[in-house]
Amino acid sequence: MSNRRLLIAVAHPDDEAFGYGGLISKYVAQGVEVYLIVSTNGDVGTVSPEFLNGYNSIAELRLAELDCATEMLGFSKVFKFGYKDSGMMGSETSNDPACSWQAPREELARRVVEVIREVRPQVVLTFNQYGGYGHPDHIAIQRATADAFKLAGDTGYVTDGQMPYQPQKLYYSSPAPFWVRWRIWRALLGRNNPRKMGRNNDIDIVAILENIEPTHALVDVRDYLAVWDKAAMCHASQLAGPRGQQPMWFRRLFQGRQGFTRVHPAPVANRVDEYDLFAGVQLDAPQATT
Repeated sequence: MSNRRLLIAVAHPDDEAFGYGGLISKYVAQGVEVYLIVSTNGDVGTVSPEFLNGYNSIAELRLAELDCATEMLGFSKVFKFGYKDSGMMGSETSNDPACSWQAPREELARRVVEVIREVRPQVVLTFNQYGGYGHPDHIAIQRATADAFKLAGDTGYVTDGQMPYQPQKLYYSSPAPFWVRWRIWRALLGRNNPRKMGRNNDIDIVAILENIEPTHALVDVRDYLAVWDKAAMCHASQLAGPRGQQPMWFRRLFQGRQGFTRVHPAPVANRVDEYDLFAGVQLDAPQATT
């Protein structure tokens, strides 16, 4: 095992590349072992018919795209939980008992604990409490990961043949408020409703802004934007348009840092005080359990 290990927990094939491609590329290049949990198979995602050529289902296509991104980004291991995609909040598919949104919270948390105890990451990363944009599957894996972060080090919480292990740091992704506001302004200028955006008019950008949590860490990913783009292109069925529409110089200047909310250890103030998710981590130090 490497002396630095990062576990990222997401909901759908594409969340890893679209949301964290720059961060993952950077840490893998630095020798960090990066592990990924994907809780669903993405089968409710909107897919144009031409992308299904050669595939028997949307789920098969989405998981093949995940395999492509895995190869591009260099994960040490990907854990696919295999739940059905819930679709957006209030949809008929979100009531399917086989989707992750309907799975018992303790069941999903237990599966995350088992992964934590297997790979022993010092740092764990997942969505914010709103799930980024209010998607039920995102919220479900976020809650389960937050629960599992505490349970993994509990000696009284037993999983089959595994020793307790307590990660040192927990982060949530933190969108930049400026760019969310910019998307709202752009929607309004285009006479679109910012509460009904996206391919299916089910993304509420105003709610995204209202649920942003403070940023405590900014990680420079400017040198990894090209790899990020290539990984994102693996998920071609989910791209509404080409990535990288702005010139690279513009993106390096204004979009070259990814923000994160540090949940544990709790910050002393809501300001940026870190530029590396492994700042202050004791590498392979004995872990206290509760």
